Amino acid sequence: MRVLFDQGVHRGLPPLCPIVMTEAKKLKWEEISNGDPLKLAEGAGFDLIVTTDKNVRYQQNLAGRKISTVVLGNSPWWLVRQHLEAIVAAVNTATIGSYIEVAIPFAPAFRQG
Repeated sequence: MRVLFDQGVHRGLPPLCPIVMTEAKKLKWEEISNGDPLKLAEGAGFDLIVTTDKNVRYQQNLAGRKISTVVLGNSPWWLVRQHLEAIVAAVNTATIGSYIEVAIPFAPAFRQG
C-alpha cells in the first residue's frame, strides 16, 4: 500500500506504520492546496492519503475516488502519539475510496512533553 502523508501530518508518524509512505514535502507538494494533493496523490498511484484537513470531505467530491482518505482530528504530536493505534487501525482498514476520520480530541490538561 502506498500512503501519502500530507504536510500537516507529523514527521514522527511515518516510521511507526509498516507500509510504504511518502511525505508531501519530499515530493515538493507542501504548498499545494484546495484538494490538489488528493488529485495529485491519486494520479501518482497512491492508495491512501493521511491528512489533517478536516474539510476535505466538504470541499472535494470523494465519490468514485480510488484513493482512500484518513483524516486526523488534531495534529499536535503530543496528541497524535496518544492515538497511534487508532491511526494505524484506520490505515489498515481503509478500503478503496473510503473516508475515515480518527478522533483525536484536544485535551490540554493531559499534555505530556
